[in-house]
Amino acid sequence: MRTLSLTEARRLAVRSQLLAGPRPRSPLAVIERLGQVQVDPTSIVARAERLTIWSRLGSYDVDELRRLLEETRELFEYRAFLLPMANLELYRPAMRRFPSLRTTRGRLTAEWLRDNAAFRAYMLDELARRGPLPSGAFDDRAEVPWQTGGWNDGKNIGQMLEALARSGAIAISRREGAQRVWDVTSRLWPETEDLPDEVVAIELLDRRLRAKGITRVPFGDGLHYELPASELAIESLLTDGVAVPVTVAGVAGEWMAHRDALDELDAGGFGGRTAIIGPFDPLIADRERTEALFEFTYAFELYKPAAKRRYGPYALVVLDGDRLVGRLDVRMDRSARRLIVNGWYAEPGAASRVRASVRAELESLGAWLGAETVDRIAG
Repeated sequence: MRTLSLTEARRLAVRSQLLAGPRPRSPLAVIERLGQVQVDPTSIVARAERLTIWSRLGSYDVDELRRLLEETRELFEYRAFLLPMANLELYRPAMRRFPSLRTTRGRLTAEWLRDNAAFRAYMLDELARRGPLPSGAFDDRAEVPWQTGGWNDGKNIGQMLEALARSGAIAISRREGAQRVWDVTSRLWPETEDLPDEVVAIELLDRRLRAKGITRVPFGDGLHYELPASELAIESLLTDGVAVPVTVAGVAGEWMAHRDALDELDAGGFGGRTAIIGPFDPLIADRERTEALFEFTYAFELYKPAAKRRYGPYALVVLDGDRLVGRLDVRMDRSARRLIVNGWYAEPGAASRVRASVRAELESLGAWLGAETVDRIAG
């Protein structure tokens, strides 16, 4: 079994995430390589999906992302992730299995859908007949209200739309501001083949491992709650040499690396750079992995009381080469066209030279966001 140094493990992760080496050429290339990019509308700086792409591309036209989703439909959104339409057939089985009867939530959802079969049929009929519609276009015809003790209680229209989307019956056709406009997927998505569970699992886990570079064992695809045949798929990837068991010096646990990532590592030429990444960035989305590999603890503080925040409500993370070296408390004031920097929190031992490259990245971020003024960081 191969043993990697901590630096080598970090470089596998960073380069596989397109944060080192040659920059990708387009938003589509970013999402095709990463496999999935989380969507979040919080715009203290920029929407999460837009920021994830910017961290890899640099400045780009966000309207290109809209075109990929709404016009050419080379991307689609499912469960708050952007996914390549070319991979749709890999997610159809999960849609057909929804809701899962293996979980309490799934059983409650299945029962609620049975009790509200007429409500479900009404919403599908409205979309099929009238075309794309926002949630406000529907009447609440639920016979049994959604009641689980959570904050969605009574939000029957929203819950039915989400259930229909999870099942693959409908999808987001476009956005009008913050409002989602829905349509039936028969008008939005191509027909797909039915693939065996093992084929689906092999393809998804191969893509997931390739995007992560290195991960702890066991691992999933990051989007499915259930992935039948996942154990068989990992065994197949190991047998074919695609997944390579490794240990990381000084780090506990079993790890796997993707063969292609190891080949790139062995070829040399890491090409690290300074990058600013957001709270939902896939490099740091797995907080335990981030702490283990990068010795960096990150907590999302937006929903904490202001007095309990250490680094701000939407702290951005600074990557320098293969190290996470600090956090930035940043806010975009769109009315004043100013990128406000409330704080720069460098990690102990972060080189002073990093400040200059962080400033340059902040200027780039501000220019992309349309800021006329970008605050300087202290020091």
